[in-house]
Amino acid sequence: MFRTIDIITSGLVSQRQRLNTIAENVANVNTTRDAEGNAAPFQRRFVAFSAEKSEGKAAGVEYQVEKDTTSDPRRVYEPNHPDADGEGYVSYPNINLVTEFVNALEASRAYEANVVSFNTTQKIGDMALRILA
Repeated sequence: MFRTIDIITSGLVSQRQRLNTIAENVANVNTTRDAEGNAAPFQRRFVAFSAEKSEGKAAGVEYQVEKDTTSDPRRVYEPNHPDADGEGYVSYPNINLVTEFVNALEASRAYEANVVSFNTTQKIGDMALRILA
């Protein structure tokens, strides 16, 4: 039973990290500079999941936050912007708010499913203790 709770907990933590990453993307949708102040658009982040293994058996979910380096920045013609290039275009992060919203809904549903699994596991444990008592 404790192994099940550990697996569910890893799922909860992974989905929470996914939601945090999505929130970071949305917050930086118009960010045109990096942390050092250089003109470089924010790169969208995403969470990659994999199965955590222990002694050859499934032991939960592992995650890795990665940067999307494959998509080009969104270029917008704004010649008066301080970060505009020689042609007057500003490079913005290639973040689609609709996609981020759908991903947030999906992560939220997965988080809720893990909570339901946790509650069910807890009820099964309670019933087992009542049977043994």
